[in-house]
Amino acid sequence: MSPRPMVRPGGRSARVQEAVHAAVRALETELGRDALTVPLVAARAGVTPSTIYRRWGDLRELLSDVAVERLRPESAPEDRGNLASDLRTWAEHFLDEMASPPGRAYIRDALLGDPDGSNAGQCSAYAADQIDIILARATDRGEQAPDVDVVLDHVVAPMMYRILFRPGPLDAEYAHDLVAGLLDERA
Repeated sequence: MSPRPMVRPGGRSARVQEAVHAAVRALETELGRDALTVPLVAARAGVTPSTIYRRWGDLRELLSDVAVERLRPESAPEDRGNLASDLRTWAEHFLDEMASPPGRAYIRDALLGDPDGSNAGQCSAYAADQIDIILARATDRGEQAPDVDVVLDHVVAPMMYRILFRPGPLDAEYAHDLVAGLLDERA
């Protein structure tokens, strides 16, 4: 098993990670994913190929690391004023992002280059952190909120199953129905 990068390295390590990630993103846009090679990425990033092999192991693990970073939410979930609206809005955005062609590609990359399962765990933690914010807001407003794992099991897990194993049209109504089912079960 190859060495895994630190989640948030500092100093030179952070600069190398950022340069390599930026090189992957730029080359992917310019040439397409199939044209990527470790030497090509290394040249664009200004590092040696051995740096990439030492840090990521191979191209698949590098693409996995880049995908996990791309799947990281950029902001806190929107506050719509109540639990049902907050969860519906978040679930709709989550489904829209994950079910998009780039989202599906990032999910595949994140899982394919993940020999120890840590990337899958990190992606799950991203969703759990977002849900936790929503549930904490609801609790602060005096609303009764389910446990994070219950939301993951009833909303996120079915979406991810559909995205990965039953490709087809997925829309906001599907996300809203999952949230309604979760909240109705609690009533």
